[in-house]
Amino acid sequence: MISCYNGIMKKNQFISIVWKEGKHYVAQCLNIDVSSFGKTKKEAIENLREALELYFEDRPFRLPKVESPSIEVRQFQHA
Repeated sequence: MISCYNGIMKKNQFISIVWKEGKHYVAQCLNIDVSSFGKTKKEAIENLREALELYFEDRPFRLPKVESPSIEVRQFQHA
């Protein structure tokens, strides 16, 4: 994604995760809590890009930095 600040164009790196849930793929941005889905992985990622553009349309562009993400698996029991 490219943002503009004081007329200067800047590329921003977003870290996202994609997984299959039922018949759809879900794409979630780890920098901010925005996600989307699609029938294919490619479609889910494209829909996430569009969702991010809409998210930043009315907000100042501040992107938290995500460093060294890891996937943690936890188990719990429930009734």
